[in-house]
Amino acid sequence: MPTTVAEEAALLGTMPSDSMDDIELKNIQLQLPMARCLGGGGAPVPEERVQTDRGLLLVAVQGSRSKPAIITYHDLGLNYVSSFQAFFNFIDMRALLENFCVYHVNAPGQEEGAPALPVDYVYPTMDELANQLNCVMIHFNLKSFIGFGVGAGANILARFGLAHPEKVDVLCLVNCVSTQAGWLEWGYQKLNARYLRSKGMTQGVIDYLMWHHFGRGTEERNHDLVQVYKSYFSQHVNPTNLALLIDSYARRTDLNIARGENDGARRRPGVRSTTLSMPVINITGSLSPHVDDTVTLNGRLDPTNSSWMKISDCGMVLEEQPAKVSEAFRLFLQGEGYVAPLSPTKIHAYRRSSLEELRQIIMKEQERQKQIRNRSCADQSPIIHITENPISEAVAC
Repeated sequence: MPTTVAEEAALLGTMPSDSMDDIELKNIQLQLPMARCLGGGGAPVPEERVQTDRGLLLVAVQGSRSKPAIITYHDLGLNYVSSFQAFFNFIDMRALLENFCVYHVNAPGQEEGAPALPVDYVYPTMDELANQLNCVMIHFNLKSFIGFGVGAGANILARFGLAHPEKVDVLCLVNCVSTQAGWLEWGYQKLNARYLRSKGMTQGVIDYLMWHHFGRGTEERNHDLVQVYKSYFSQHVNPTNLALLIDSYARRTDLNIARGENDGARRRPGVRSTTLSMPVINITGSLSPHVDDTVTLNGRLDPTNSSWMKISDCGMVLEEQPAKVSEAFRLFLQGEGYVAPLSPTKIHAYRRSSLEELRQIIMKEQERQKQIRNRSCADQSPIIHITENPISEAVAC
């Protein structure tokens, strides 16, 4: 031990005692790793090409095809990876998806690494994009599905639900717009499409896409998430193909739905509803620029089979509040008769609370028995003995 102390003292004595301001640090690089990226890394998801009247659609399949189907559709500037990968890999959703098969549909030319569409390619309208889902259902032999759409994708799924109500069981619509574009939106979208064709992904287009998805004040809420999406838009999106989708979205027609007298009789054969006839959950974020649009949609839906949900402190709900959205989606599916189990984290929490409640009951009963034993010996009431049995860890969800 003395030798070790002496060696340490000798080493310390050789070190300079003055300030280290003059020491030059070489080969030091500052690294700022992103918390996550929007690329298609991780476990691969099988992808298939589906033939339609306007070319091939890329569809990614996640889960066992023998289980009930969920079809997702993404928003502007995104695809199934950047729009849904993080959300469906969230722990609550992973537990839920053990009972479903998810079919992620990409709009034409919007998948990662997609080549530019031909110059003479006529991009489908919003109604035609909705009709392409028939080809997806035929390809995968689906009779009906649960729809999960965001933004433009929610509008497409709503159009399909209006045209083919028998093929859609329920709809989860996030930031869905049911009206045609106003003059201000139409002008912005047209300007963005023109810049994308002529100059590529400009800063103005990126700023518009960030506002479209997150609203305002996103830098203050989540700086890292903003940088991830800005980097994704500038490096991984084909600007020519996005311009075509934006132009199609800007030219969308009104859904022409309204709350009417026939809504209460929507399930009667031969009676056509004036609005979406399937159950709908209509979700938005309190900071989203589309809050008013979802309120308008809510006023046009049948109140007996629809609900509107505004999630606080977020604009892009799938990224900023995945726990709240997954819980709302699970309860929504449970209310429609689907098996929607809890996540492992919630099972653990409920198990702990259940065990604690049972311990409290046992302690109260033991205290009651103690009081009985302390009664007068003249009271010959039979004593009840409590035996603590092993508690099964299985929890019914």
